[in-house]
Amino acid sequence: ADCRYTCHQECRSLIQLDCRRPGQCQSQSQLSPESPVLPPCSQNVTQTVEEEKPKPLNVQEIRQKIEKYNAKVTNCLLMKLNDDGTYTGFIKVHLKLRRPVTVPAGIRPQSIYDALKEVNLAEMTDKRTSFYLPLDAIKQLHISSVTTVGEVIQGLLRKFMVVDNPQKFALFKEMRKDGQVLFQKLPLTEYPLYLRLLAGPDTDVLSFVLKENETGEVEWDAFSIPELQNFLMILDREEKDKIQQVHRKYEKFKQRLQQTLKEARGKPG
Repeated sequence: ADCRYTCHQECRSLIQLDCRRPGQCQSQSQLSPESPVLPPCSQNVTQTVEEEKPKPLNVQEIRQKIEKYNAKVTNCLLMKLNDDGTYTGFIKVHLKLRRPVTVPAGIRPQSIYDALKEVNLAEMTDKRTSFYLPLDAIKQLHISSVTTVGEVIQGLLRKFMVVDNPQKFALFKEMRKDGQVLFQKLPLTEYPLYLRLLAGPDTDVLSFVLKENETGEVEWDAFSIPELQNFLMILDREEKDKIQQVHRKYEKFKQRLQQTLKEARGKPG
């Protein structure tokens, strides 16, 4: 009645709002079972507010933040303030990719010489192959305060020689609050090192995760025909695996039921 919030009937118990005028909120007992949506009238006053954008820091505030940050660091991965007011440091990115990535076929791993000379090994061959990156692999990056999310994604793809379109991926920040794990997609113009500085070095408070971009913003035209066919093959295999799991589950249930009936023959009741 106050905020005009509506939800699905089965989601009613999951909604927690700060009802400013609970007396005017329609109680659950007044609603008919046929109602498609239910106005929430929760007495649990957990207010949900959008995360406020942190105010930009001046050079003195940045220096103080860096000093506090470095005082908590235990692995020598310190931040350093430059004369021009920018600063550098390290971030760790967890790779949680469920789909295979496309890489050049028959290319040796990148050496230190290649990295220093910025040699792009992917340009040496047109042959491509696909494979799964290790689930939850961690990559450490040394970046600047002016390095954007888009540049971090591109840097990660270069390090693993992934030739897929960067638009297929998104960088998320993972936070833990009240025993829950929350994910928030970061815009391409966000600065990850600034977020790291504000949160401190504790990765339990804030960590970065690279995942597939599944928010409806994927440009499917960026995929090649072999990649799309590969996705179809993967989905087909996953579907067959699920069907086999269901068959095995009910086959075991059937055998157990038949065994129970066999043992119960001749017994009263």
